Amino acid sequence: MHILKIAATGMAAQQMRVETISNNLANMSTTGYNARRAEFADLHYQQLARAGTINAADGTVLPTGVQLGLGVRPSAISVQLAQGSLTQTNGDLDLAIDGGGYLEVRLPSGQSGYTRDGALKRSADGVIVNSEGFPIAPEITIPEDARSITINAEGEVFAFFQDTAEAQQLGQIDLVGFTNPKGLEAIGGNLFVETEASGPANVTTAGQDGLGTLRQGYLEDSSVDPVREITELIEAQRGYELNAKVITAADQMLSATTQVR
Repeated sequence: MHILKIAATGMAAQQMRVETISNNLANMSTTGYNARRAEFADLHYQQLARAGTINAADGTVLPTGVQLGLGVRPSAISVQLAQGSLTQTNGDLDLAIDGGGYLEVRLPSGQSGYTRDGALKRSADGVIVNSEGFPIAPEITIPEDARSITINAEGEVFAFFQDTAEAQQLGQIDLVGFTNPKGLEAIGGNLFVETEASGPANVTTAGQDGLGTLRQGYLEDSSVDPVREITELIEAQRGYELNAKVITAADQMLSATTQVR
């Protein structure tokens, strides 16, 4: 009897769906976070009678056959790429990406990480870093005597000093695009790394090659829709309960079979 195994796969699928929704709700206030969605596919089938099989001496063919499904399996947890709303912070080093693209940071391993979290900071050495302390790439250092910092839509970083009227350019913050951003691997800390599925990083100036522009003094909110997540949570809970009832029904059927005299 396959009923117990089929229902168990259904319960496991709904549990994964609930875990995905839970992570979305936990990150509803995370800067630049994109919601995830659990996706599923049916398992293989037991072919009790194949469609197209000759069913009689006169050559009659079965129109549909008998195919018994054996459950469900997870196929992907996909990132739902969407632009979160931009909130004004007035911070000199707060950057929001208005459109597609990622900021690049240099990880301690030397590998590049990518993020949409533009809550940048200034290290003790004056280097512009992210919230984890990783420097942005290419590295930009703010002099100690800089009075204020301006970052334009193209990512050019300028500093104003006390004794000069003109701004001095310190560097350029570029954006990075990918052929398949959903193929990036999340490593925590609002960071992603490149994979074979994402394709190579395409570093370019903000506003070019279909990428967005930078907005100083803003941060991108999470794109999680709490109402939608709660609705899906209720659906997943009901699906779990229904699969549990199938197991209860199967147990009662097995008990009735063993009691036959």
